[in-house]
Amino acid sequence: MAGSVPPRLLLHPCGFLSLGFGSGLVPVAPGTAGTLAAIPVYLLLQDLSLAVYIAVVSVAFLAGIPLCAWTARRLGVHDHPAIVWDEIVGYLVTMVAAPAGWQWIVAGFVLFRLFDIAKPWPISWLDRRVTGGLGIMLDDLVAGVLAAILLQLLFRLS
Repeated sequence: MAGSVPPRLLLHPCGFLSLGFGSGLVPVAPGTAGTLAAIPVYLLLQDLSLAVYIAVVSVAFLAGIPLCAWTARRLGVHDHPAIVWDEIVGYLVTMVAAPAGWQWIVAGFVLFRLFDIAKPWPISWLDRRVTGGLGIMLDDLVAGVLAAILLQLLFRLS
């Protein structure tokens, strides 16, 4: 389905961001590619104070609502697999106050992908019932929160 996305959408700022800088156009596992694209973004943000990091991620979440809605309208699909801004923001949420080190970056990636793919309750409930740009963003926000909680627990227990 990612092949059905016109590459010209990347020329528009909404498309460029919602398609994860182009990562959402990969033909296999675009959500995973979008999450991988979030890692360099996280590396750019990781040294910010906690308050500024949370503010930036909050703005990214709020901006994602109209960004993803814009792209979904152009593609004619509510939550097209190529729309991966939600994965980028979900991973950034996972990494709020994350411990330093590459192993925690990888652990956050794995935990977020597990929650995003498995969609346990309440993620699955939100995914089915909330529509529009908010619906695209909200289930990944909750997946990121759950992954962040588990990441912090793993750190505290290690």
